Amino acid sequence: MLTVGSFEAKTKLAELLDKVEAGDTVTITRRGVAVAQLVPIKTADERERQRALVEEIKRWRVGKDRGAKPGSTVPALIKAGRRY
Repeated sequence: MLTVGSFEAKTKLAELLDKVEAGDTVTITRRGVAVAQLVPIKTADERERQRALVEEIKRWRVGKDRGAKPGSTVPALIKAGRRY
């Protein structure tokens, strides 16, 4: 991963795009603080696909029993598990 300042990114954009096209990720900073990233399109698509899957899982879990109820104790849960 390469990190460059905003002025350098502006002056060397074509060079940076070549690096991104080759698979590298470039972080652009302003006054030392990261403000943007140039990533290969495949990487960006994969991140978006992962975000969509996480959101789908979150929607699926709504209303599902998550196990322990508030106020449950570990010994009580162990005892309840032994009943089955």
